Amino acid sequence: MQNIPLLRLNDGHKIPAIGYGTYPLDNPQAEKAVREALDCGYRLFDTAANYGNESGVGTGLISYDVGRGDIFVTTKLRGRDQGYDSTLRAFDASLQRLKMSYIDLYLIHWPLPMKDQYVESWKALVQLQKDGRVRSIGVSNFLPEHIERIIDATGVTPAVNQIELHVDFAQKESLALHKKLGILTEAWSPLGRGSVLENPVVGRIAQHHNRTPAQILLRWIIQVGAVPLPKSAHPERMKKNIEVFDFELSDTDMRDLDALDGNNRTGPDPATCTEE
Repeated sequence: MQNIPLLRLNDGHKIPAIGYGTYPLDNPQAEKAVREALDCGYRLFDTAANYGNESGVGTGLISYDVGRGDIFVTTKLRGRDQGYDSTLRAFDASLQRLKMSYIDLYLIHWPLPMKDQYVESWKALVQLQKDGRVRSIGVSNFLPEHIERIIDATGVTPAVNQIELHVDFAQKESLALHKKLGILTEAWSPLGRGSVLENPVVGRIAQHHNRTPAQILLRWIIQVGAVPLPKSAHPERMKKNIEVFDFELSDTDMRDLDALDGNNRTGPDPATCTEE
C-alpha cells in the first residue's frame, strides 16, 4: 500500500496528497466504491450535496474498519443553498446525510457571481469553523477576483480552492495566486476527462518511467503543487492512480508536459456557471 504524504493547510490541519473523487456515482455505487478505495489506501474522499451521493459516501466510510480521525472528508455547498442562513441549514443536512459529527473540509461549490451570495456564504463557513463543526473551509471553482473579494470581506483566506486542472488546462494564474496566498490547490478532472490520456508525449513519458499515462498526468499535478482527485469505479485503476509517490518526473518531463497546455476547459466556466 502506498504511503501517502500529508500536506499542511494554512489553518494547521493536514490533508492527504491525493484523494478519491465520487462524482457522478449514485448512493449505492458510492458506498461500494468508497470501500474499494479504502482498500486501495485512499483516505481523502470528495463529495458534494449536488452529487446526490453523500449518504452513500458516509455509509461506505462508517461501514469500514477505519478511525474517523484517519480519513479526510470533503463536501460542498450547492448553489441553491447559498446565503448565510441557508448555508448553515445546508451544512446540517450534509452532516446528517454523511452520518458524521464534523466535516474535515467544507467548500462553496461554485461562486455563482450572478447570484452574488458567495460572500454571505463564506461568512457562514467562517462561523461554522469557529463553532468547531468543520475543521477547514475553502472554495471550489473560484476565480482570483472571487477569492480576493471574500478575503477582503472577512479577513479569512480559504484553505483550499478546488479547480479544474490538468495538463491541457494548466491554470497558471490561479496556481500563482494560490501559492502567494497560501491556498492549497485541489485538481478535479486531473486526467482532463480522458482527453489527454492518448497524447503521444504523455505516452512517451509513461513508457520511459514504466508507468500508465494516468499515473504520469497525476504525478504532474502533484509536482505543480496540487492535490489530484481522480475518480474511477474500477478497483484496478483506483490502485494504479494512487501509486504515484514512488517516482518523480524530471525537469525535462515537466517542461514537455507543461507545453501541452492548450487552455482547454472541459467543465463549466466559473464566471458564467449557473449550478443550482
